[in-house]
Amino acid sequence: MNFVPVLSLAGAGLLAITGSPALAQNIAAAEAMSAEEGIGEIVVTAQRRTENVQEVPISVSVLQGDALRGFQSGGDDILALSGRVPGLYAETTTGRIFPRFYIRGLGNIDFYLGASQPVSIIQDDVVMEHVVLKSNPAFDVAQVEVLRGPQGSLFGRNTTAGIIKFDTVKPGREWEGRFSASYGSYNTITYDGGAGGPLIGDKLAVRISGLYQHRDDWVDNSYSGPSADGTVSPRKNAMGGFDERDARLQLLFTPTERLSLLASGHVRAYHGTSTLFRRGALVKGSNEIIPSAKRDEVAFDEADNNPQAYDTWGASLRANYDFGGDISLTSITAFENASGYSRGDTDGGAATDFRFNGAPNGFGQSQGNLRDLDQWSQEVRLAKDSGAFKWQVGGIYFDSRDLTEFYQRGVFTGTNPNNFVRLRNVNTSWGAFGQVSYDITPALTLTAGGRLSGDTKKTSLLRASLTASGADTYAGRRFVRLTDTEPSFDVSALYRVTDDLNLYARVARGFRGPTIQGRSAVFNADFTTASSETNLSWEAGFKSALFDNKLRLNGSAFYYTVKDIQLNGNDSNGNGVLFNADKAIGYGAEFDADWRPVPNFRVTAGLSLLHTEIKDERVFAQTCGLNGVQVCTILDPFFTRGSGTGATYFAQIDGNPLPQAPKYNLDFTARYDLPVSGGKAYVATDWNVQGYTNMVLYRTKEFTSKGNFEGGLRIGYESDRGYDVALFARNITNERNLKGVIENYMAAVFNEPRVIGLSLGARFR
Repeated sequence: MNFVPVLSLAGAGLLAITGSPALAQNIAAAEAMSAEEGIGEIVVTAQRRTENVQEVPISVSVLQGDALRGFQSGGDDILALSGRVPGLYAETTTGRIFPRFYIRGLGNIDFYLGASQPVSIIQDDVVMEHVVLKSNPAFDVAQVEVLRGPQGSLFGRNTTAGIIKFDTVKPGREWEGRFSASYGSYNTITYDGGAGGPLIGDKLAVRISGLYQHRDDWVDNSYSGPSADGTVSPRKNAMGGFDERDARLQLLFTPTERLSLLASGHVRAYHGTSTLFRRGALVKGSNEIIPSAKRDEVAFDEADNNPQAYDTWGASLRANYDFGGDISLTSITAFENASGYSRGDTDGGAATDFRFNGAPNGFGQSQGNLRDLDQWSQEVRLAKDSGAFKWQVGGIYFDSRDLTEFYQRGVFTGTNPNNFVRLRNVNTSWGAFGQVSYDITPALTLTAGGRLSGDTKKTSLLRASLTASGADTYAGRRFVRLTDTEPSFDVSALYRVTDDLNLYARVARGFRGPTIQGRSAVFNADFTTASSETNLSWEAGFKSALFDNKLRLNGSAFYYTVKDIQLNGNDSNGNGVLFNADKAIGYGAEFDADWRPVPNFRVTAGLSLLHTEIKDERVFAQTCGLNGVQVCTILDPFFTRGSGTGATYFAQIDGNPLPQAPKYNLDFTARYDLPVSGGKAYVATDWNVQGYTNMVLYRTKEFTSKGNFEGGLRIGYESDRGYDVALFARNITNERNLKGVIENYMAAVFNEPRVIGLSLGARFR
């Protein structure tokens, strides 16, 4: 599907209007650099109503849309959020279509297409549950809210870690718009824009938004030997590029003062490269990367240079009726569809370069196909959103169905064209919820909420992996159904010590439904399952505005216990398996600061401190074995099963940190404006530093990172008429950070390269 005409129309409309004399200043009040205006007020909808972030008894951070677009100017996707908010981390080993999010150390390292994640993604009040939908690009965004800790009362199950909530710019009563465009290294192009206004008086308004991202292939495949599946190599600029085309249309209809209808539709067409693994890139006995491991070169003998492509589309209708007395009824109906595939060289190298007993060793490739995904959701909510006594009650129904296939190497080499499985996954869920908030005194507000959620998952094996002759030898289960019903709740108190200082405390319980892992059937292994997990979290914090409203400083401390935590590892055959550990604990603190000490100078900073620990003496995880040899340096007690080339190793993980849970994360931004005639020149920088992070369930010397950092720089001019032009650099020091691993092959996944470029932006009204 080609959406270039739609994007071109949006861009042409933007350019036509930006050339008009009505161009206005583009600095919103909340983002003003003037010290006289202070830090401004940040409005959030973390409790499904509009509130000042300082009045919300939840640990929540906000990233404005302009800041997100700045981070993404070098071609990044929503993974650019990683580390930009205290307690939030993100990574992928499956390319741009499969981001994995972690909040306070809770996430899921499973790369299975049907994997469940404890971080929920909400886009314009619609939950994106499937991992592919979680990758839907964020464009023409007004702001991003990150809610830390369980959010099960108002936002449902599978929120044991927290929520990332994207709110896009909505149609308004006046014509206005914005765009940002950039060009940089590797022919990286990014365009993000939106424009809208009234169509028929004040009854009908429209907004059209678009995103276009492109990068040329820039990674060489240097392999020069034979290929069993016909992969073309050696080849210059064989992979690493992408094309992202997205569009959104919103219509706001307000036939009366009491009734509003917001219809929204969006489409996505993506084609790119799946994650590139570099086999043997890690030095045994340390977490160092070998000097010869290049970011711009691989040696792949199979997998057709790792192609990846996905199409998604969706629509929603939000209806709101105001009964008067601040009581309103809201209905949100939504549908999402996705399909596509991702193929990769899973050993990360050429087998002939890694011989065993004189023969090439380590052939491996796989492909995941999402044939079709349909997700329906319906939510109804009745609420009173103002006054001393606020309340809301409602219900939600969710239905997701997909047809998924997994292909192994034999299909592509012709040795076994039947080496794939086809699965049907069905997930239905319902929830009934309510929340009350009461101002006991002008200084003290108590809030309590609860939800009862039911979650059912069913996986059917429609086609087993057959032998080359067509024989079916699969002996495992062909249908699994899991269901559970659990309560969630939260209770909080907010105390206003002064006009500039609020204290809060909160206890919350979240629930993540049971999970089924069906992919293992492609290896003739039985399905694996994990039962529900629950998280009981305690936190307390402060929210303050200091020095005549020139410094916003918020902080929180937390402790949580996740019972029956769902984990993912490998079995004795190297197949991915799900299992529950008894529990995991975590504790730490987070701090957010926004400081404007003098006119025209702004500093923001965020810090998260985290300790996590798995608690279960009975649980072991398979370690990094290849041909019967343990290839990495294990720091846990372990035992061996089998002998010779069939030996496998299992490490005890009791007491270990959760994977991909940085011990600390520090982010820092600064901007200085220099007023000049007709506008201002500025220089801005941003930096992120990541503490010790264990990437797998067991402890090793190799599969860790410590001290990863990245920085960005932006030098530009912003006119009083709303234009912005700048030179920028992302990953300015070109750091080569370890972001993920393939254990058996000591393979590394790197971060994005340095991108230097030019950007242009404008706002108009």
